[in-house]
Amino acid sequence: MAAFRYVVCDVFTSEPLAGNQVAVFTDAREIPEEKLQTLAKELNLSETTFIYPPRADGHVFMRIFTPAVELPFAGHPTLGTAFVLAAPLQLIEIRIETGRGTIPVQLEREGPRIVFGRMAQPLPSIAPFARADELLAVLGVESQLPVELYDNGVPHVFVALASEAEVAALQPDIQRLSDFGAVGINCIAGDGLHWKSRMFGPGLGMAEDPATGSAAGPLALHLARHGRIAFGDEIEIVQGVEIGRPSKLFARVDGSAEAVDRIDVGGSAVVVARGEFRL
Repeated sequence: MAAFRYVVCDVFTSEPLAGNQVAVFTDAREIPEEKLQTLAKELNLSETTFIYPPRADGHVFMRIFTPAVELPFAGHPTLGTAFVLAAPLQLIEIRIETGRGTIPVQLEREGPRIVFGRMAQPLPSIAPFARADELLAVLGVESQLPVELYDNGVPHVFVALASEAEVAALQPDIQRLSDFGAVGINCIAGDGLHWKSRMFGPGLGMAEDPATGSAAGPLALHLARHGRIAFGDEIEIVQGVEIGRPSKLFARVDGSAEAVDRIDVGGSAVVVARGEFRL
């Protein structure tokens, strides 16, 4: 009987039992391919990662699964995996190979404890969202900015509402949102450097996500492109409050609308559990 060990980490929070959970199988070499999606569905967290020896220029190679699909890249699994793997190795930077390239994660410590991490994300493609009018009708809202699709490995749509209270009050029909497929639907509001977000992703395997790292970088880019913040500003994003998993994310975009140089997303994380499957 094989034993497959995993670590559970709460990401984009410094407090246990908040933020977004990720399960990290720290050595997935002996896990059969057909069990990867099944294990992710069994754990039923937003994402589960499986760690392998490096294939290129990283410390490790990582695969990411939601309960429904495999993703080439995602934010909170990358940050959580960095916290889990870098802690015993005493690394200040860990390079994680993903389906969208190698992601460097810079880590800040207080003594032996990692307290913050910051990842350089893949630059997204950008396009108008073809079903924008239909989406706004389903949500029952109007958008203050163009409704656009950003894809850095996970496709995300952004709908800018007039106030944070309007975002908090949303009660969308999740079944109708699932008709939009494997896309994150991000409803945002804020001002200056402080923003509130809710991400609905039934087509990705989650009705509402507590913290969406893959959307944080594109959100900062969306706001900078449309003049709501300046390039180089770091924004703070609050998410997950309405589902009892408050999260805090930080994102910054350097460059310009014509030439984006770098997108960084950061936050804290805390290991909360360890376990194993015996199969």
